[in-house]
Amino acid sequence: MAVKKQFSSFQELLTNTNTPVLVDFYATWCGPCQMMAPILEQVGNQLKNRLQIVKIDTDKYPGLASQYQIHALPTLVLFKNGQPVDRIEGVMVAPQLIQHLQTLL
Repeated sequence: MAVKKQFSSFQELLTNTNTPVLVDFYATWCGPCQMMAPILEQVGNQLKNRLQIVKIDTDKYPGLASQYQIHALPTLVLFKNGQPVDRIEGVMVAPQLIQHLQTLL
C-alpha cells in the first residue's frame, strides 16, 4: 500500500532505504492513473517486506517528472540503490505486475 510520507528531497527518500522503491508517477486528472491505485495496493500487500511504493503527482512535482523523463501516465519506475532499474508505462494488472517485479527484486 502506498503511504504518504514527508521527505525533504526525493533523493533522500531513495538513498535512505535498503528496500527497492516503486514510484508511481501519476496525475489526479488521469483516468488510467486512478485504475492503478487498487492494483498498487495489491502489489504492496503481496510484496510488502520487499518493496516500498511511493506515489508522485507530476502536476505538483514537474521537476521530478522532467528529470526522469516521464512522458506518459501512469509511469512506474523501480529504483534500487537510488538508481532507476526498470520502467513501466501504462496500466498493468496486479498479477502481471507482481510477477514482473519479483524478477527484479
